[in-house]
Amino acid sequence: MRKKSKQQVFEHLEVIDAGAKGKTIAKAPDGRVIFISNAVPGDVVDVKTTKKRKAYFEGIATAFHKLSPKRAEPECEHFGTCGGCKWQNMAYEHQLAFKQSEVANNLKRIGHLDLPQISPILGSEKQYFYRNKMEFSFSNSRWLTLEEINSENKIEDKNALGFHIPGMWDKILDINKCHLQEDPSNAIRLAVKDFAIDNGMEFFNPRQQSGLLRTMIIRTSSTGEIMVVVQFYEDNEPKRNLLLEYINQQFPEITSLQYVVNQKQNDTIYDQNVICYAGRDHIFEEMEGLRFKINAKSFYQTNSAQAVELYKVTRDFAQLSGNELVYDLYTGTGTIAQFIAKKAKKVIGIESVPEAIEDAKSNANLNKVENVEFFVGDMKNVFDDDFISKHGKPDVIITDPPRDGMHKMVVEQLCRIAPDRIVYVSCNSATQARDLALLDELYKVVKVQPVDMFPQTHHVENVVLLNKRN
Repeated sequence: MRKKSKQQVFEHLEVIDAGAKGKTIAKAPDGRVIFISNAVPGDVVDVKTTKKRKAYFEGIATAFHKLSPKRAEPECEHFGTCGGCKWQNMAYEHQLAFKQSEVANNLKRIGHLDLPQISPILGSEKQYFYRNKMEFSFSNSRWLTLEEINSENKIEDKNALGFHIPGMWDKILDINKCHLQEDPSNAIRLAVKDFAIDNGMEFFNPRQQSGLLRTMIIRTSSTGEIMVVVQFYEDNEPKRNLLLEYINQQFPEITSLQYVVNQKQNDTIYDQNVICYAGRDHIFEEMEGLRFKINAKSFYQTNSAQAVELYKVTRDFAQLSGNELVYDLYTGTGTIAQFIAKKAKKVIGIESVPEAIEDAKSNANLNKVENVEFFVGDMKNVFDDDFISKHGKPDVIITDPPRDGMHKMVVEQLCRIAPDRIVYVSCNSATQARDLALLDELYKVVKVQPVDMFPQTHHVENVVLLNKRN
Protein backbone atom coordinates (compact mmCIF):
# COMPACT_ATOMS: atom_id res chain seq x y z
CA MET A 1 0.00 0.00 0.00
CA ARG A 2 1.30 3.43 -0.91
CA LYS A 3 2.15 5.56 2.04
CA LYS A 4 0.14 8.76 2.15
CA SER A 5 2.28 11.84 1.66
CA LYS A 6 2.40 14.14 4.67
CA GLN A 7 0.48 17.39 4.35
CA GLN A 8 2.56 20.52 4.39
CA VAL A 9 1.69 24.11 5.27
CA PHE A 10 3.22 27.06 3.44
CA GLU A 11 2.70 30.50 4.98
CA HIS A 12 2.29 33.97 3.49
CA LEU A 13 2.30 32.97 -0.17
CA GLU A 14 1.12 35.42 -2.81
CA VAL A 15 -1.31 33.96 -5.35
CA ILE A 16 0.24 35.04 -8.65
CA ASP A 17 -1.94 33.70 -11.47
CA ALA A 18 -4.98 31.72 -12.59
CA GLY A 19 -4.35 28.13 -13.65
CA ALA A 20 -6.16 25.22 -15.25
CA LYS A 21 -9.67 24.11 -14.26
CA GLY A 22 -10.44 27.24 -12.27
CA LYS A 23 -7.57 26.84 -9.81
CA THR A 24 -5.07 29.57 -8.96
CA ILE A 25 -1.30 29.44 -8.65
CA ALA A 26 1.28 30.21 -5.98
CA LYS A 27 4.91 29.16 -5.70
CA ALA A 28 6.35 27.06 -2.86
CA PRO A 29 9.69 28.18 -1.36
CA ASP A 30 11.47 25.52 -3.46
CA GLY A 31 9.95 26.98 -6.65
CA ARG A 32 7.36 24.29 -7.22
CA VAL A 33 3.92 25.38 -8.36
CA ILE A 34 0.99 25.06 -5.95
CA PHE A 35 -2.50 24.83 -7.45
CA ILE A 36 -5.01 26.32 -5.00
CA SER A 37 -8.74 25.65 -5.18
CA ASN A 38 -10.14 28.57 -3.15
CA ALA A 39 -8.09 31.71 -3.73
CA VAL A 40 -7.94 34.66 -6.14
CA PRO A 41 -4.80 36.07 -7.80
CA GLY A 42 -3.51 38.83 -5.53
CA ASP A 43 -4.49 37.10 -2.28
CA VAL A 44 -1.75 36.44 0.31
CA VAL A 45 -2.52 33.13 1.98
CA ASP A 46 -1.39 30.17 4.05
CA VAL A 47 -1.77 26.96 2.06
CA LYS A 48 -2.22 23.39 3.29
CA THR A 49 -1.26 20.85 0.64
CA THR A 50 -3.71 18.09 -0.30
CA LYS A 51 -1.60 16.39 -3.00
CA LYS A 52 2.12 16.25 -3.68
CA ARG A 53 3.59 15.44 -7.07
CA LYS A 54 7.13 15.61 -8.40
CA ALA A 55 6.66 18.97 -10.09
CA TYR A 56 3.77 20.55 -8.18
CA PHE A 57 1.45 20.55 -5.17
CA GLU A 58 -2.31 20.92 -4.86
CA GLY A 59 -3.72 22.65 -1.82
CA ILE A 60 -6.30 24.85 -0.16
CA ALA A 61 -5.91 28.28 1.40
CA THR A 62 -6.47 28.00 5.15
CA ALA A 63 -5.78 31.61 6.15
CA PHE A 64 -6.02 34.89 4.21
CA HIS A 65 -3.54 37.58 5.25
CA LYS A 66 -4.42 39.95 2.41
CA LEU A 67 -7.40 39.94 0.08
CA SER A 68 -6.91 40.64 -3.61
CA PRO A 69 -8.36 43.80 -5.19
CA LYS A 70 -9.54 41.46 -7.97
CA ARG A 71 -12.07 39.90 -5.62
CA ALA A 72 -15.85 40.16 -5.91
CA GLU A 73 -18.60 39.11 -3.54
CA PRO A 74 -20.11 35.82 -4.80
CA GLU A 75 -23.80 36.12 -5.69
CA CYS A 76 -24.66 32.54 -4.82
CA GLU A 77 -25.09 31.17 -1.30
CA HIS A 78 -23.77 27.80 -2.52
CA PHE A 79 -20.45 29.19 -3.76
CA GLY A 80 -17.50 27.19 -2.48
CA THR A 81 -19.49 23.97 -2.08
CA CYS A 82 -21.15 23.72 -5.49
CA GLY A 83 -18.42 23.35 -8.11
CA GLY A 84 -20.34 25.01 -10.93
CA CYS A 85 -19.16 28.64 -10.78
CA LYS A 86 -15.65 28.60 -9.35
CA TRP A 87 -14.80 32.19 -10.32
CA GLN A 88 -17.75 33.97 -8.69
CA ASN A 89 -15.29 35.43 -6.18
CA MET A 90 -13.40 37.24 -9.00
CA ALA A 91 -14.65 40.44 -10.63
CA TYR A 92 -15.79 39.82 -14.19
CA GLU A 93 -13.23 42.08 -15.89
CA HIS A 94 -10.47 40.03 -14.25
CA GLN A 95 -12.12 36.75 -15.28
CA LEU A 96 -11.97 38.00 -18.88
CA ALA A 97 -8.33 39.06 -18.55
CA PHE A 98 -7.27 35.63 -17.30
CA LYS A 99 -9.24 33.86 -20.05
CA GLN A 100 -7.56 36.06 -22.65
CA SER A 101 -4.20 35.26 -21.11
CA GLU A 102 -4.91 31.52 -21.14
CA VAL A 103 -5.67 31.58 -24.87
CA ALA A 104 -2.51 33.55 -25.64
CA ASN A 105 -0.33 31.34 -23.45
CA ASN A 106 -1.65 28.10 -24.94
CA LEU A 107 -1.21 29.26 -28.54
CA LYS A 108 2.35 30.42 -27.81
CA ARG A 109 3.53 27.75 -25.37
CA ILE A 110 1.91 24.68 -26.96
CA GLY A 111 1.59 25.83 -30.57
CA HIS A 112 4.84 27.85 -30.78
CA LEU A 113 2.94 29.98 -33.28
CA ASP A 114 3.74 33.30 -34.87
CA LEU A 115 0.62 35.17 -33.77
CA PRO A 116 -1.07 38.41 -34.79
CA GLN A 117 -2.32 40.69 -32.04
CA ILE A 118 -5.10 38.76 -30.31
CA SER A 119 -8.41 40.61 -30.34
CA PRO A 120 -9.86 41.58 -26.93
CA ILE A 121 -12.11 38.82 -25.59
CA LEU A 122 -15.84 39.24 -26.23
CA GLY A 123 -17.50 39.29 -22.82
CA SER A 124 -21.01 38.02 -22.19
CA GLU A 125 -23.70 40.68 -21.69
CA LYS A 126 -25.26 38.43 -19.05
CA GLN A 127 -22.89 37.29 -16.31
CA TYR A 128 -25.59 35.36 -14.44
CA PHE A 129 -28.79 33.58 -15.55
CA TYR A 130 -27.35 32.90 -19.01
CA ARG A 131 -27.70 29.13 -19.38
CA ASN A 132 -30.59 27.62 -21.35
CA LYS A 133 -30.17 24.09 -20.01
CA MET A 134 -29.72 22.73 -16.48
CA GLU A 135 -29.81 19.19 -15.16
CA PHE A 136 -30.63 18.56 -11.51
CA SER A 137 -30.27 15.27 -9.62
CA PHE A 138 -32.51 13.85 -6.89
CA SER A 139 -30.92 12.18 -3.86
CA ASN A 140 -32.25 10.74 -0.60
CA SER A 141 -28.85 11.26 1.04
CA ARG A 142 -27.92 14.87 0.48
CA TRP A 143 -24.55 16.47 1.13
CA LEU A 144 -24.43 17.68 4.75
CA THR A 145 -22.57 20.79 5.84
CA LEU A 146 -19.88 20.58 8.54
CA GLU A 147 -22.26 22.42 10.87
CA GLU A 148 -24.94 19.77 10.30
CA ILE A 149 -22.46 16.92 10.76
CA ASN A 150 -21.13 18.40 14.03
CA SER A 151 -24.59 19.26 15.30
CA GLU A 152 -26.22 17.11 17.98
CA ASN A 153 -29.57 17.54 16.26
CA LYS A 154 -30.87 14.60 14.27
CA ILE A 155 -31.01 15.35 10.55
CA GLU A 156 -34.52 14.57 9.37
CA ASP A 157 -34.50 16.21 5.92
CA LYS A 158 -32.04 14.25 3.78
CA ASN A 159 -33.65 14.75 0.36
CA ALA A 160 -31.93 16.92 -2.24
CA LEU A 161 -32.61 18.23 -5.71
CA GLY A 162 -29.48 19.88 -7.00
CA PHE A 163 -25.95 19.27 -8.25
CA HIS A 164 -23.24 16.68 -7.73
CA ILE A 165 -20.50 17.66 -5.30
CA PRO A 166 -17.30 17.88 -7.44
CA GLY A 167 -15.61 14.48 -7.64
CA MET A 168 -18.38 12.66 -5.74
CA TRP A 169 -20.75 10.68 -7.95
CA ASP A 170 -23.15 9.82 -5.11
CA LYS A 171 -23.37 13.14 -3.22
CA ILE A 172 -25.87 15.82 -4.20
CA LEU A 173 -25.90 19.39 -2.90
CA ASP A 174 -29.44 20.64 -2.33
CA ILE A 175 -29.85 23.97 -4.15
CA ASN A 176 -32.02 26.79 -2.84
CA LYS A 177 -31.34 29.24 -5.67
CA CYS A 178 -29.18 28.74 -8.74
CA HIS A 179 -27.93 31.87 -10.53
CA LEU A 180 -27.33 30.20 -13.89
CA GLN A 181 -30.81 29.84 -15.41
CA GLU A 182 -33.60 32.40 -15.56
CA ASP A 183 -36.96 31.98 -13.86
CA PRO A 184 -39.11 29.99 -13.65
CA SER A 185 -36.25 27.45 -13.36
CA ASN A 186 -35.76 27.89 -9.60
CA ALA A 187 -39.51 27.98 -8.97
CA ILE A 188 -40.08 24.73 -10.90
CA ARG A 189 -37.25 22.93 -9.12
CA LEU A 190 -38.34 23.99 -5.63
CA ALA A 191 -42.03 23.23 -6.28
CA VAL A 192 -41.22 19.75 -7.64
CA LYS A 193 -39.05 18.97 -4.61
CA ASP A 194 -41.68 20.11 -2.10
CA PHE A 195 -44.52 18.29 -3.86
CA ALA A 196 -42.51 15.07 -4.09
CA ILE A 197 -41.67 15.18 -0.37
CA ASP A 198 -45.25 16.02 0.63
CA ASN A 199 -46.52 13.06 -1.39
CA GLY A 200 -44.01 10.50 -0.15
CA MET A 201 -42.11 10.09 -3.42
CA GLU A 202 -38.72 8.48 -2.91
CA PHE A 203 -35.64 10.33 -4.13
CA PHE A 204 -32.96 8.27 -5.87
CA ASN A 205 -30.23 6.38 -4.02
CA PRO A 206 -27.34 5.75 -6.49
CA ARG A 207 -25.59 3.20 -4.27
CA GLN A 208 -28.67 1.04 -3.82
CA GLN A 209 -30.08 1.88 -7.28
CA SER A 210 -33.50 2.56 -5.82
CA GLY A 211 -36.07 5.33 -5.62
CA LEU A 212 -38.68 6.91 -7.87
CA LEU A 213 -37.14 10.27 -8.86
CA ARG A 214 -33.78 10.39 -10.60
CA THR A 215 -33.09 13.66 -12.51
CA MET A 216 -34.86 16.69 -13.92
CA ILE A 217 -33.76 18.68 -16.96
CA ILE A 218 -35.04 22.22 -17.51
CA ARG A 219 -34.47 23.88 -20.88
CA THR A 220 -35.42 27.48 -21.65
CA SER A 221 -35.10 29.27 -24.97
CA SER A 222 -34.61 32.76 -26.36
CA THR A 223 -38.20 32.53 -27.68
CA GLY A 224 -39.54 32.20 -24.12
CA GLU A 225 -40.39 28.50 -24.37
CA ILE A 226 -39.71 26.00 -21.58
CA MET A 227 -39.07 22.25 -21.57
CA VAL A 228 -39.07 20.04 -18.47
CA VAL A 229 -37.93 16.40 -18.60
CA VAL A 230 -38.36 14.32 -15.43
CA GLN A 231 -36.38 11.11 -15.27
CA PHE A 232 -37.85 8.34 -13.12
CA TYR A 233 -36.05 5.24 -11.93
CA GLU A 234 -39.00 3.15 -10.71
CA ASP A 235 -41.86 2.58 -13.15
CA ASN A 236 -44.68 3.68 -10.85
CA GLU A 237 -47.43 5.04 -13.08
CA PRO A 238 -49.78 6.49 -10.40
CA LYS A 239 -47.01 8.46 -8.67
CA ARG A 240 -45.48 9.47 -11.99
CA ASN A 241 -48.78 10.84 -13.28
CA LEU A 242 -49.46 12.58 -9.97
CA LEU A 243 -46.21 14.52 -10.19
CA LEU A 244 -46.44 15.29 -13.89
CA GLU A 245 -50.01 16.50 -13.60
CA TYR A 246 -49.01 18.74 -10.69
CA ILE A 247 -46.21 20.29 -12.80
CA ASN A 248 -48.58 20.70 -15.73
CA GLN A 249 -51.22 22.47 -13.63
CA GLN A 250 -48.83 24.53 -11.51
CA PHE A 251 -46.74 25.81 -14.43
CA PRO A 252 -49.02 26.22 -17.48
CA GLU A 253 -46.26 28.25 -19.19
CA ILE A 254 -44.27 25.03 -19.77
CA THR A 255 -44.25 24.32 -23.51
CA SER A 256 -42.99 20.73 -23.35
CA LEU A 257 -43.40 18.37 -20.40
CA GLN A 258 -41.75 14.99 -20.92
CA TYR A 259 -40.52 12.01 -18.94
CA VAL A 260 -38.16 9.05 -19.08
CA VAL A 261 -38.17 5.77 -17.16
CA ASN A 262 -34.53 4.75 -16.90
CA GLN A 263 -33.36 1.75 -14.88
CA LYS A 264 -29.80 1.65 -16.22
CA GLN A 265 -26.78 2.16 -13.96
CA ASN A 266 -26.16 5.61 -15.47
CA ASP A 267 -28.65 8.43 -15.88
CA THR A 268 -27.89 9.49 -19.46
CA ILE A 269 -31.08 9.72 -21.52
CA TYR A 270 -29.55 9.56 -25.02
CA ASP A 271 -30.31 5.85 -25.41
CA GLN A 272 -33.71 6.10 -23.69
CA ASN A 273 -37.27 6.55 -24.89
CA VAL A 274 -38.45 10.07 -24.01
CA ILE A 275 -42.24 10.30 -23.69
CA CYS A 276 -44.22 13.52 -24.08
CA TYR A 277 -46.76 13.98 -21.26
CA ALA A 278 -48.10 17.42 -22.20
CA GLY A 279 -47.51 20.04 -24.87
CA ARG A 280 -45.01 19.54 -27.71
CA ASP A 281 -42.02 17.20 -27.70
CA HIS A 282 -39.76 20.15 -28.58
CA ILE A 283 -39.17 23.86 -28.07
CA PHE A 284 -37.78 26.44 -30.49
CA GLU A 285 -34.63 28.53 -30.39
CA GLU A 286 -34.20 31.48 -32.73
CA MET A 287 -31.09 33.09 -34.17
CA GLU A 288 -31.15 35.87 -36.80
CA GLY A 289 -34.55 34.71 -38.04
CA LEU A 290 -33.54 31.03 -38.15
CA ARG A 291 -35.57 28.69 -35.96
CA PHE A 292 -34.09 25.56 -34.43
CA LYS A 293 -36.24 22.76 -33.09
CA ILE A 294 -34.77 21.53 -29.79
CA ASN A 295 -35.85 18.16 -28.40
CA ALA A 296 -34.88 16.52 -25.11
CA LYS A 297 -31.68 15.05 -26.60
CA SER A 298 -30.63 17.94 -28.84
CA PHE A 299 -27.29 19.68 -28.49
CA TYR A 300 -27.48 23.47 -28.59
CA GLN A 301 -25.01 26.04 -27.25
CA THR A 302 -26.03 26.60 -23.63
CA ASN A 303 -25.58 30.38 -23.73
CA SER A 304 -28.06 31.34 -26.48
CA ALA A 305 -27.26 35.06 -26.66
CA GLN A 306 -23.50 34.55 -26.72
CA ALA A 307 -23.80 31.74 -29.29
CA VAL A 308 -25.02 34.37 -31.77
CA GLU A 309 -21.87 36.42 -31.12
CA LEU A 310 -19.65 33.34 -31.52
CA TYR A 311 -21.29 32.46 -34.83
CA LYS A 312 -21.01 36.05 -36.07
CA VAL A 313 -17.25 35.93 -35.47
CA THR A 314 -17.08 32.58 -37.29
CA ARG A 315 -19.02 33.95 -40.26
CA ASP A 316 -16.92 37.14 -40.40
CA PHE A 317 -13.68 35.14 -40.31
CA ALA A 318 -14.92 32.94 -43.19
CA GLN A 319 -15.09 36.05 -45.46
CA LEU A 320 -17.79 34.60 -47.68
CA SER A 321 -18.82 36.29 -50.92
CA GLY A 322 -21.60 33.90 -51.96
CA ASN A 323 -19.50 31.80 -54.33
CA GLU A 324 -17.76 29.48 -51.86
CA LEU A 325 -18.20 25.79 -51.14
CA VAL A 326 -17.87 25.51 -47.35
CA TYR A 327 -17.35 22.37 -45.28
CA ASP A 328 -18.56 22.56 -41.68
CA LEU A 329 -16.75 19.81 -39.78
CA TYR A 330 -18.25 18.57 -36.48
CA THR A 331 -21.43 20.39 -37.48
CA GLY A 332 -23.53 19.06 -34.58
CA THR A 333 -27.14 20.04 -35.26
CA GLY A 334 -26.03 22.26 -38.15
CA THR A 335 -26.45 25.63 -36.45
CA ILE A 336 -23.25 27.17 -37.82
CA ALA A 337 -23.89 25.65 -41.27
CA GLN A 338 -27.32 27.27 -41.49
CA PHE A 339 -26.12 30.51 -39.90
CA ILE A 340 -23.55 31.04 -42.68
CA ALA A 341 -25.52 29.46 -45.57
CA LYS A 342 -26.98 32.68 -46.95
CA LYS A 343 -23.44 33.98 -47.49
CA ALA A 344 -22.15 30.80 -49.23
CA LYS A 345 -22.86 28.94 -52.44
CA LYS A 346 -23.20 25.64 -50.58
CA VAL A 347 -22.41 24.30 -47.11
CA ILE A 348 -21.68 20.64 -46.34
CA GLY A 349 -21.88 19.55 -42.70
CA ILE A 350 -20.34 16.38 -41.26
CA GLU A 351 -21.07 14.96 -37.79
CA SER A 352 -20.66 11.59 -36.05
CA VAL A 353 -23.93 11.63 -34.06
CA PRO A 354 -26.85 10.37 -36.22
CA GLU A 355 -29.53 12.08 -34.08
CA ALA A 356 -27.72 15.43 -34.45
CA ILE A 357 -27.70 15.08 -38.24
CA GLU A 358 -31.43 14.25 -38.22
CA ASP A 359 -31.97 17.46 -36.23
CA ALA A 360 -29.79 19.38 -38.70
CA LYS A 361 -31.78 18.15 -41.69
CA SER A 362 -35.10 18.82 -39.96
CA ASN A 363 -34.09 22.37 -39.00
CA ALA A 364 -32.79 23.11 -42.51
CA ASN A 365 -36.19 22.06 -43.92
CA LEU A 366 -37.93 24.15 -41.28
CA ASN A 367 -35.85 27.20 -42.22
CA LYS A 368 -36.10 26.52 -45.98
CA VAL A 369 -32.30 26.57 -46.22
CA GLU A 370 -31.73 24.63 -49.43
CA ASN A 371 -27.99 25.08 -49.99
CA VAL A 372 -26.91 22.82 -47.10
CA GLU A 373 -26.29 19.09 -47.05
CA PHE A 374 -25.49 16.94 -44.04
CA PHE A 375 -23.61 13.64 -43.67
CA VAL A 376 -23.11 11.37 -40.68
CA GLY A 377 -20.06 9.33 -39.70
CA ASP A 378 -16.77 9.32 -37.83
CA MET A 379 -14.89 12.36 -39.12
CA LYS A 380 -11.59 10.59 -39.77
CA ASN A 381 -13.39 7.97 -41.87
CA VAL A 382 -15.98 10.10 -43.70
CA PHE A 383 -13.78 13.09 -44.50
CA ASP A 384 -11.55 11.26 -47.01
CA ASP A 385 -10.42 11.64 -50.62
CA ASP A 386 -13.51 9.86 -51.99
CA PHE A 387 -15.78 12.27 -50.11
CA ILE A 388 -13.89 15.27 -51.54
CA SER A 389 -14.02 13.82 -55.07
CA LYS A 390 -17.77 13.31 -54.78
CA HIS A 391 -18.76 16.61 -53.13
CA GLY A 392 -16.06 19.00 -54.32
CA LYS A 393 -12.97 20.64 -52.91
CA PRO A 394 -13.97 23.26 -50.32
CA ASP A 395 -12.87 26.88 -50.58
CA VAL A 396 -13.35 27.37 -46.82
CA ILE A 397 -13.45 24.90 -43.96
CA ILE A 398 -15.03 25.63 -40.59
CA THR A 399 -14.12 23.16 -37.87
CA ASP A 400 -15.60 23.09 -34.35
CA PRO A 401 -14.34 19.85 -32.78
CA PRO A 402 -14.96 18.52 -29.24
CA ARG A 403 -12.55 19.33 -26.38
CA ASP A 404 -10.05 16.70 -27.55
CA GLY A 405 -9.53 18.59 -30.80
CA MET A 406 -9.21 17.07 -34.26
CA HIS A 407 -7.94 13.56 -34.99
CA LYS A 408 -4.50 13.60 -36.59
CA MET A 409 -5.94 12.01 -39.75
CA VAL A 410 -8.40 14.92 -40.08
CA VAL A 411 -5.55 17.43 -39.77
CA GLU A 412 -3.60 15.51 -42.43
CA GLN A 413 -6.62 15.63 -44.75
CA LEU A 414 -6.92 19.39 -44.24
CA CYS A 415 -3.29 19.73 -45.32
CA ARG A 416 -3.87 17.55 -48.39
CA ILE A 417 -6.88 19.42 -49.73
CA ALA A 418 -5.51 22.81 -48.60
CA PRO A 419 -8.56 25.12 -48.73
CA ASP A 420 -7.88 28.87 -48.95
CA ARG A 421 -9.13 29.49 -45.41
CA ILE A 422 -9.79 27.49 -42.25
CA VAL A 423 -11.85 28.87 -39.38
CA TYR A 424 -11.12 26.86 -36.24
CA VAL A 425 -13.63 27.22 -33.38
CA SER A 426 -12.55 25.60 -30.13
CA CYS A 427 -13.69 25.17 -26.54
CA ASN A 428 -10.16 24.08 -25.58
CA SER A 429 -7.34 26.35 -26.73
CA ALA A 430 -4.73 23.78 -25.60
CA THR A 431 -5.82 21.13 -28.12
CA GLN A 432 -6.51 23.88 -30.62
CA ALA A 433 -2.88 25.03 -30.27
CA ARG A 434 -1.66 21.46 -30.82
CA ASP A 435 -3.67 21.20 -34.06
CA LEU A 436 -2.60 24.65 -35.26
CA ALA A 437 1.04 23.64 -34.83
CA LEU A 438 0.41 20.70 -37.20
CA LEU A 439 -1.11 23.10 -39.75
CA ASP A 440 1.57 25.76 -39.33
CA GLU A 441 3.72 24.74 -42.30
CA LEU A 442 0.83 25.38 -44.71
CA TYR A 443 -1.23 27.96 -42.82
CA LYS A 444 -0.64 31.25 -41.09
CA VAL A 445 -2.75 32.40 -38.14
CA VAL A 446 -4.11 35.82 -39.13
CA LYS A 447 -6.89 36.43 -36.59
CA VAL A 448 -7.61 35.23 -33.05
CA GLN A 449 -10.85 36.06 -31.19
CA PRO A 450 -11.58 34.64 -27.73
CA VAL A 451 -15.27 34.57 -26.74
CA ASP A 452 -16.58 34.12 -23.20
CA MET A 453 -19.55 31.75 -23.25
CA PHE A 454 -19.47 30.82 -19.55
CA PRO A 455 -19.06 33.70 -17.06
CA GLN A 456 -18.07 32.75 -13.49
CA THR A 457 -16.12 29.75 -14.84
CA HIS A 458 -12.63 29.28 -16.32
CA HIS A 459 -13.99 28.00 -19.66
CA VAL A 460 -13.36 30.04 -22.81
CA GLU A 461 -14.07 29.58 -26.53
CA ASN A 462 -11.59 30.72 -29.15
CA VAL A 463 -11.94 31.35 -32.89
CA VAL A 464 -8.87 31.36 -35.16
CA LEU A 465 -8.64 32.29 -38.84
CA LEU A 466 -5.97 30.50 -40.88
CA ASN A 467 -4.95 31.65 -44.34
CA LYS A 468 -3.02 29.42 -46.71
CA ARG A 469 0.60 30.53 -47.01
CA ASN A 470 1.75 31.67 -50.47
